[in-house]
Amino acid sequence: MSDRRATVTKAVLEVALIGIGVFLGMAADQWRSDRQHRDQARDALQRFRVEIQTNQAAVEKVRDLHANLRTAIAGYLDPKTRATTNLHMEGFQPAVFEHTAWDLALATQSLADIDPQLAFELARVYGLQETYSGHTQGLAGAMYLRPPSEDLLKFLHSVKIWLDDIVYYEPALTENYTRILPMIDRALKD
Repeated sequence: MSDRRATVTKAVLEVALIGIGVFLGMAADQWRSDRQHRDQARDALQRFRVEIQTNQAAVEKVRDLHANLRTAIAGYLDPKTRATTNLHMEGFQPAVFEHTAWDLALATQSLADIDPQLAFELARVYGLQETYSGHTQGLAGAMYLRPPSEDLLKFLHSVKIWLDDIVYYEPALTENYTRILPMIDRALKD
């Protein structure tokens, strides 16, 4: 009976040790996975920071140009002020946005590892940039359908409508960039 008890005790001990080993292995795997997710989130935030600063600079570069161009086109379109308006256009120079960090974050699902409020704000900024880009594509399409050489006044009306929206979006983008960059910096310090 003693040999049987020793065999049972040995078997129970082996099962317990195997169970502890499996538990420790799973805990180590979970720790490694969590660490990998934190690292991916940190890398994504660093990429977002650089990309948002780049996009902010692109908007700042054209913001005054667009406001001034809108005023000049409005003056030119008004028959009363057309003769005295100095309209000089060298293209409409929209801001061109980087979005690689956003695309990569979506592809790697690293947004799930970022604070939900920050992820929401990032989605808001990139959505606003997408809207801006969509308006710009619309203007480019209109320009090819009805080029300025065909009817300058109709073309300028299209550009003014685009600028009416753009001069609204550019300050909104600047405000969003200014708000989100400190949020990213705080998240990177954590």
